[in-house]
Amino acid sequence: METRTIRLVASDMDGTFLDEHDCVPEGALDLVLRLRDAGIRFVASSGRRYDTLHELFAPVTDCMDFVASNGAQVCVEGELVDLEVFSHAAVRRLARIVDEFDAMHLALFDETRSYLLDDEARFEREKDKNLPNPVRVHDVPAPTTSILKASVYCDDEPMDLAYILTRELDDDFVFAPSGRKWIDVMQRGVTKATGIRQVLDAHGISADEMMAFGDSMNDYEILRMAGISMAMGNARPAIKQIATKVIGTNAEHAVQRELLRML
Repeated sequence: METRTIRLVASDMDGTFLDEHDCVPEGALDLVLRLRDAGIRFVASSGRRYDTLHELFAPVTDCMDFVASNGAQVCVEGELVDLEVFSHAAVRRLARIVDEFDAMHLALFDETRSYLLDDEARFEREKDKNLPNPVRVHDVPAPTTSILKASVYCDDEPMDLAYILTRELDDDFVFAPSGRKWIDVMQRGVTKATGIRQVLDAHGISADEMMAFGDSMNDYEILRMAGISMAMGNARPAIKQIATKVIGTNAEHAVQRELLRML
């Protein structure tokens, strides 16, 4: 692997930075401080919302940046610099298509709540889809509710259902399988990479000076743009194909090992 100067590290959370129990490994927060002292900015890049990421990194939040909700929330040096809200009309179209298929169940998220358009028992909590503060609703929330994130739980194979959603709603959304049974619904033109680009610009850092870690399809754009891209050993095959290097699994704390090696 070629040697280059790294000034920013962007890491996915679930299946990547977090361990197999979805917890921050021991000593990982200290690594954020050590990166800062070495002049390297750390960015938590995740499908998780900003509130949950802030809680995970509470002791060191003033030393890092956040790209949350798959790029819909961008926080740089403690300041919210971007907030991308879903179109209400597009969300209604999404809900209408999902409702046509018994095997799909829609969850919508604002900054604090999870709106479930099906009974809670129809959803399986997984990784970042832990459905905090669930509210059962029978219709899409009013336009006054700012929806930042949407996910579809699948009873059947997510790849097949992602194909259906893409054929029906390609003008509005991009659909990326996430975990075993979920599909992330992303606003077209809003990804983790668009959020990371804002962080890079804020710090005057080029993408060539970035190292990125990921495991799922919603990490694809960031790994493509990074100077050095690291795919987890537990990553999807396509992610491994595009990465500079395939490392160990999140259960092995492989991200932390790579950061220690770099430091």
